[in-house]
Amino acid sequence: MPKYGKKASEKVEKVMHELHEGTLKSGSGQKVTSKKQAIAIGLSEAREAGGKVPKAPVKKKAAVKKKASMKKKAAAKKKAPVKKKAAAKKKAPMKKKAAAKKKAPMKKKAAAKKK
Repeated sequence: MPKYGKKASEKVEKVMHELHEGTLKSGSGQKVTSKKQAIAIGLSEAREAGGKVPKAPVKKKAAVKKKASMKKKAAAKKKAPVKKKAAAKKKAPMKKKAAAKKKAPMKKKAAAKKK
């Protein structure tokens, strides 16, 4: 069972002829130079005319990427700048003290388990 009907092949043939003549224009009015674009135009015209042509592929990935990048940009703008040097100096000594406190009780528990 063929994917494309007779009308589709006629439309694509006509469009390819226009491409080779140099008279084929895109929707924006610019001259078409790509064979792939010419075929896409022919299939689109065949769809509009009611010919047997598979549905055009839907591009979802590009829209998803754009939305994700827009969210990242918005989140970056909302964040306030943080002073890293001052925060790092204050936190460093506290970590050492906390680590020393935690290690001492563990040794006692381990010694109690061995007995």
